[in-house]
Amino acid sequence: MTVSIKGTGSYLPSRVMKNTDLEKMVSTTDEWIVTRTGITERRIAAEDEAVSDMAAVAARGALESAGIAARDVDAIIVATATPDMPFPSSACLVQHLIGAKRAFSFDIEAACSGFVYALETGRCLIQAGSARTVLVIGSEKFSSITDWQDRNTCILFGDGAGAVVLQASDAGRGLIATALHSDGGLGDMLKVPGGGSRRPASEQMMADRLQYITMNGREVFKHAVRCMTEVGLEVLASSGIAVKDIDWIVPHQANIRIIEAVADRLGTGMDKFYVNLDRVGNISAASIPLALDEGIRSGKIKKGQLILLTALGAGMTWGACVLEL
Repeated sequence: MTVSIKGTGSYLPSRVMKNTDLEKMVSTTDEWIVTRTGITERRIAAEDEAVSDMAAVAARGALESAGIAARDVDAIIVATATPDMPFPSSACLVQHLIGAKRAFSFDIEAACSGFVYALETGRCLIQAGSARTVLVIGSEKFSSITDWQDRNTCILFGDGAGAVVLQASDAGRGLIATALHSDGGLGDMLKVPGGGSRRPASEQMMADRLQYITMNGREVFKHAVRCMTEVGLEVLASSGIAVKDIDWIVPHQANIRIIEAVADRLGTGMDKFYVNLDRVGNISAASIPLALDEGIRSGKIKKGQLILLTALGAGMTWGACVLEL
C-alpha cells in the first residue's frame, strides 16, 4: 500500500526576534551569529501561546490543503519536545481544538528527529489498517526551555509548527523508504536535565537552571553531519534512488554549516537544499514540516518531485525519509 502526503500546513508566531535583539541580551553580535549558524532571526511564541495552539493552526492548514474535514481524521500524532504539559498529550489537546472527534491521539518525543519518527509511525498505522487518514504534526515552543543567558544556545532556537495529512494512495510512490536510529549513550550531548522524574521541579532545580537546554555544540555538530549524511544515503540505497535524482533535500534546519557539510558529503550542491533557517532558526521537530509546507506553497517544491528528509536530534536520534510528493 502506498501512503502519500495529501496536504501540508504550517504556523509561525508573529513576534520576530532578530540577532540585534539578542545583542542586547547576551554577549554576542549579529555577525557572530550569522557566521556560525546562518540565522538572522527567529519567531517567538506569545506567553499564552502553547504547542497545541500552534499545532492546531498548522493542522487546519494541512486539512484545508488536502480538502479533508477534521471529522474524517482517524489519528493525530504530534512530535514535540516541548508539550503543553506532561499530560495529557498535546495531540489530545489538538484533537479538541480542531474538532477531530473520531481521532485517537498521542505525542512522540524524538526531539529534532521527531517529525521523521512521527511520519513513519503514521505510515505504519495506515498500512496496518489502523487508520485511513493520519494528521502528523511537528510543533515546538523552544523559547520555553531556552536559557536566554546562554549565548551558545539562545541564538539557535525558535518556535512554530508544521503539519501533513497522510492517506493511502493509488497514484505515485508516496513515502518510499524510511530509516530510523538512536544511541542513548550520546544522550548527554543535548538535553534538558531538570523537570522530569530524575530531577523533579524544585526551587533548587530552578536555581541551578536545569530546566533549560544544555548542549555540547562541537560534538552535536560532528554527529549531525555524519548521521544525517549516512541515514540519507541509507534510505536512498534501500529505495534504489541516486542523489542526483532527488529534486529537493529538506533537512532539519539546525545550522547552515551542518547543512553545507551534509551537502558536501552527499556530493551535491546547496541548490538542492530547501533552507529557511535564516528566517526561523532551529524549531526542532517542527523544522522539516514547516520548511516542506513553505516550499510547496512557494511553488518551488512540486507534485511528482522526489524529496529527501533527513534529521538528527537529542537522544541521540536520527532518521531520514525519501518520498515522492
